[in-house]
Amino acid sequence: MDRIQQLKSLQKIRKIASLLDSAIGIPGTKFRIGLDPILGLIPGGGDLITAGISAYMIYLATRFGLERKEISKMIGNVILETALGTVPLAGDIFDAYFKANLRNLEILENHIAKAEAQNPKLKAIVDEKIVINS
Repeated sequence: MDRIQQLKSLQKIRKIASLLDSAIGIPGTKFRIGLDPILGLIPGGGDLITAGISAYMIYLATRFGLERKEISKMIGNVILETALGTVPLAGDIFDAYFKANLRNLEILENHIAKAEAQNPKLKAIVDEKIVINS
């Protein structure tokens, strides 16, 4: 994958993580929630919908050459959040606090930073805030 595709993928992953885990601020607090706990309120399918979106995010992240251990951790985060998210009300509260997608984004960004530290010829893409029209 070339640099432009990496930047587009990283930007897409960041948007998905933000949308699912921190898109909405709670007035009067610093706490933020995303669509994940809200969609989790839909009986019988809300958690599966967000798990599918999270799986797509993991698929995009695998293009960055993540190690099996990192991918497993990402999948584990989504499985944990999905499984516990199915518990009525308590699961939705857990979803709001656990934020599996932001955790997975952090795993990816740490992987990218580590790869760049090992290869100084690569320019840092983790901190780039380039907006690319898709």
